[in-house]
Amino acid sequence: MGRIVILKNFRIVDENVNMLGSVVAEDGIIREVFPGTAEVSGSGLSNKELEDFFESARCIIDGGEGSDRWGLTLFPALTDMHAHFREPGFPEKENLESASLAAAAGGYGTVVCMANTNPVIDTPEAAAALKLRSDALGLIDLYPAMSLTKGMAGRELSLLSELIPGDSGQWAPGRLPRRPPLILSEDGKEVASDSLLLAAFTEAKRLGLPVSCHCAPEDEGRSAARVIEMGKKTGCHVHIAHVSAKKTVGLIRAAKAAAGNAGTGFALTCEATPHHLLLNRETAVMMGAETWGRVNPPLRTEEDCRALMAGLLDGTIDAIATDHAPHSGDDKKLGAPGFSGLETAFSACLTGLVHEGGLSLSRLLSLMAAAPARLLGLGDRGRIAPGYRADFFIADTDARWKVDPARSKSKGKNSPFNGKELRGRITTTIHQGRVVCDAVRTAR
Repeated sequence: MGRIVILKNFRIVDENVNMLGSVVAEDGIIREVFPGTAEVSGSGLSNKELEDFFESARCIIDGGEGSDRWGLTLFPALTDMHAHFREPGFPEKENLESASLAAAAGGYGTVVCMANTNPVIDTPEAAAALKLRSDALGLIDLYPAMSLTKGMAGRELSLLSELIPGDSGQWAPGRLPRRPPLILSEDGKEVASDSLLLAAFTEAKRLGLPVSCHCAPEDEGRSAARVIEMGKKTGCHVHIAHVSAKKTVGLIRAAKAAAGNAGTGFALTCEATPHHLLLNRETAVMMGAETWGRVNPPLRTEEDCRALMAGLLDGTIDAIATDHAPHSGDDKKLGAPGFSGLETAFSACLTGLVHEGGLSLSRLLSLMAAAPARLLGLGDRGRIAPGYRADFFIADTDARWKVDPARSKSKGKNSPFNGKELRGRITTTIHQGRVVCDAVRTAR
């Protein structure tokens, strides 16, 4: 029998489940999920098997009496399709360790980091090196995106042609890695040349990879229409990042409806951020529209927020991503765009979308855990079921807490939720069956 972890007497919630129960994980994989409370009653295991589990358990976490009030809840760890870790090149903004600690504190088990670093992540070797360093930390699973063009200069393709689709080789020191990343992106930039963008999308189609497209903030709808047409021509998977405008939601909704009849393999998905869903331009003005409140795309109108919410409810928007974009205080004073978001995303969405917006808790977990994992081809996480990864977080969904930048794990302290009271305090995060964050102390 391997390394056993038991989590008993919890409310268990994922995209398909909302029940009282207990979970047994072995060697980082969920072995059993049992309905009911107490000593994992109601399982199909024999008494001897249950005794063996408890005797060999390395860690037992008991939700205790909290199950009566449906407050202490076990969730699958979240997946973020879009974050900026600023490494290599910008240690004053963030580094690999601080970003990973922030992700774990926010309930994230899997994160995709963008390629706009210094140097740019434009080779499989650069992506592999960052992933290996993250794996050594053991706090989260980090998957670096790879840029479409060399140096993100928009003049020639990065080494996409050297990647091998379906390469099962492992990232390993000394091995020339050719396994594709999970996603491609020219983060924050548009490839101006139609022919070069078409070539990039053609490579993405060959590799079976989604392309995360960051549309021009001043004309999001036009940019989205352009990449959607390119996606139709090549039959690749286009993913629109941080949708923020009503016009864009309508465009994507219509394009999705038409895509089902295209027959080319073209797929269209999109994400929205907590700050674009929950906040409008009044927040940016209060923070300082050209300094602390500046973000790309900008916070828009209340009408845009309502359109994004409608997109969540009808399935137009597929995932919630943070666009965690930490900056130093000096950079924000000079107008650098971006908010830090890994540590507040779940609680902000629980407060604004579930408690105040009418979204179901299971739907929220689909948008933040299972759906983004599926979009990235990671079918082994995002749910609490036998065979899935033992990646969880525990939260008291009744607890209220005030966002305090001084307590943030991230180096970037600029959050639009600073000083606000949110619901849902994360108490524990578990990665591959190992506790990596317990409220204020991060691991081990």
